[in-house]
Parts: sequence; structure tokens; C-alpha cells
Amino acid sequence: MEHRTKGQVEALISEAIIKFEKEYMGRGPVETKAYIIKDMVFIRLKGVLTPAEEQLAKSPEGSDLIKRTRMQLLEHGRVLLANMISSITNCQVQSLHTDISTKTGERVIVFTLDMNLEEMLPEKD
Repeated sequence: MEHRTKGQVEALISEAIIKFEKEYMGRGPVETKAYIIKDMVFIRLKGVLTPAEEQLAKSPEGSDLIKRTRMQLLEHGRVLLANMISSITNCQVQSLHTDISTKTGERVIVFTLDMNLEEMLPEKD
């Protein structure tokens, strides 16, 4: 990983997720932050709902539809996401977990890795 710090790897992951959201989902988040915690990468995306989804989310049925649709879209992009994370971290992705809040417009994505990435990265140069 060419002597990258934990913060540098987290920034690369955030940039890759923003690019994925824009290219694959059609719209980027307002804010994205990645956190490396032991053998996990936790990503928090803010402002992911489109204006149409915000309107749809005002009903329970609409919220459920958004969650199911977003889950299905991410499931179809799972291999692409796993490959992105693997190429940045040099770790294999073991699993991916995600959820989206139709109330706050936030999405979380958690990747579990085959190694403790946090141990492998220096905090600072």
C-alpha cells in the first residue's frame, strides 16, 4: 500500500464510494466519510436520497419501496464495490452490509475484510 496512512486510505475509500454512487446509482451523496476499524471499513454517506425519493419517503409504503430498490441496486453492484475496496486495501472483502434511512437520507455500508487493516496502517507519517 505504498506506506499510506490510515487517513489516506480512508480518503481513497471515500472518493471511490462517491464515484460509485455517482456512476452506478446516478447521484452522489452530499457527504461521505470512511472509517477503518480493525477488520472492517465503515462508510457513512449523507444526503443520498433524490428529491423524488424524499417525497416518496413520506409514506410507509414509499419508504419500504426505496429501501428495497436501493438494496437491490447495491446487491447488483456488490462485486464492483468489493473489487474497489480490495484494490485500495489489499484485503479480500468477506462480506458487505448496508442500510439506508429514509428519514435522515443517510446510508451506511460496512465491509468486513480478511485481515485487520487497522493494524497494518500507520496513523500518521
